[in-house]
Amino acid sequence: MSKLVPLLLLLFSFLILCGQSHGRYSLPEPRLDLLSDGVHRSGTSSFLTLHRPSLLKAESTCDETYGFLPCTTTVLGNLFLILVYGALMYTAATYLSNGSELLLEILGPGIIGGLFLPILGALPDAMLILVSGLSGSTETAQDQVSVGMGLLAGSTVMLITVVWGSCVIIGKCDIENGIARDNKDTKGFSLTGSGVSTDIWTSYSAIIMAVSVIPFIIVQLPQLLSSTAARQWAVLIGLIFSLVLLISYCMYQVFQPWIQRRRFAYAKHKHVISGLLQHLKMRALGRLLDDNGELNIEVITKLFHTIDVDRDDCLSPAELRALIVGIRFDEIELDKDDAVDKVMKDFDISRDSFISCDEFIAGVRKWLNEAKHAGDSNKTTSGSHTTKFLSDFHEQTKKEHDLVGVDEDQSDEVVEGVDNPRRTSIKAGLMLLAGTLIAAAFADPLVDAVDNFSDATSIPTFFISFIALPLATNSSEAVSAIIFASRKKRRTASLTFSELYGAVTMNNVLCLSVFLALVYVRGLTWDFSAEVLVIVIVCVVMGVFGSLRTTFPLWTTSIAYLLYPFSLVLVYVLDYIFGWS
Repeated sequence: MSKLVPLLLLLFSFLILCGQSHGRYSLPEPRLDLLSDGVHRSGTSSFLTLHRPSLLKAESTCDETYGFLPCTTTVLGNLFLILVYGALMYTAATYLSNGSELLLEILGPGIIGGLFLPILGALPDAMLILVSGLSGSTETAQDQVSVGMGLLAGSTVMLITVVWGSCVIIGKCDIENGIARDNKDTKGFSLTGSGVSTDIWTSYSAIIMAVSVIPFIIVQLPQLLSSTAARQWAVLIGLIFSLVLLISYCMYQVFQPWIQRRRFAYAKHKHVISGLLQHLKMRALGRLLDDNGELNIEVITKLFHTIDVDRDDCLSPAELRALIVGIRFDEIELDKDDAVDKVMKDFDISRDSFISCDEFIAGVRKWLNEAKHAGDSNKTTSGSHTTKFLSDFHEQTKKEHDLVGVDEDQSDEVVEGVDNPRRTSIKAGLMLLAGTLIAAAFADPLVDAVDNFSDATSIPTFFISFIALPLATNSSEAVSAIIFASRKKRRTASLTFSELYGAVTMNNVLCLSVFLALVYVRGLTWDFSAEVLVIVIVCVVMGVFGSLRTTFPLWTTSIAYLLYPFSLVLVYVLDYIFGWS
């Protein structure tokens, strides 16, 4: 990054120096001190006038942004400007991303991770959409707002198709028993035997992404009617609904760490239940239930006295801990003291920190009933079938524990304390400020360059912004996702795809809110039926697909990759063949 900034500054200086040039203006009146071309034409200039050459147009004009930034009407010139301004927007996005991560190290998750990080990640896109609708008159804004829609659709489609598929390929591991094994990649590019696995929270993120397209549908439905008032109301309702979804999503992000801890604690609790019941079953020779499916009180009483080492007719925490230490919980690390506390909480009805024989019998009965209800309650649960339903409960518990994800204490990265919090805070603030200022300053010139490039090439602005602009505004997110995926672990794969789903969700709620606010306040026409259809199709397909499974073999990348060209073709066919816009 330190090498990139001087290069960008050099390019920016070069742009200023290479702005519009003007030759000496020749007056039409005759001058004795000027050289004539030998041909006198009354009422016209007698001198040779040189016109600026253009690759595609002979006569055209452009306005310099802010009065000093260069502009051009040539194809190559505008392409150069798009590349330079795009690089500056990429720099802004990188500064925002790095500054956010520094801030997260100091303040931790919660409000910072749930509220500010998603908003800052979508800030460059929101800036471009904002300036595309604020440019000049209403007619100019209506013409340039297609740049904002192209960026919105392009960012969404690129992240959830091209980047998504690339992360699956780069992060692939061997799939065994339906789960990708960490750091094991021996099957090459097997379409069914190699892929990635994620946790259940990633599936929830995919569902949220699919739900986030509802404002698009709300705005689009009244377009089938001819009433202008109905369309304006639809834009307003869609804006309100989009803002509600934005606030709800941010609140979910804020409380998600707490929800995850509660869910993981519950999964660990069920695993303690399963492990203890399996252990008691082995010590009771499989006779926890009698032939009628009722608890075998005699066997449970004998088990109690076996565990009661000091023969005081009650189980102390120390005796419970000795029991739990001897149980193998299928290589899942459990805090033994925490497991003792969970057992005491379930069994110790009198709350005297000891478990009597009656409390032990009541606790085992409660756990066995929970195991029965977790499986098929219609199955016979007599003594001869005790082994089967306990084994099923044990396997179900292991699967649920696996879906929830690894323990928060088993992170892939060692989180170290910040040596100088104040200095790091200042650095993070400066990076966020720099990223915001760069994005705000060069969003408008980039939109103008795209618009001028569209005029010079006769290519619709939507397709230019759909393909080119997301490469500038979302490159940092794409690179970060691919780097995480390359670590080939389930945890990092879950983080990768959760970030992708989250970025698309913020595009669909934050950027759409900005877009709808512009349309409503400036009285612009909502004429993006084909573009909305593309966003809805891609988000719903990938959202439902991502929510129905947690393991993605390599063959799933074909679906993601094919959706990208499908989106471009669909917009072209609907707009330029069927005339939707």
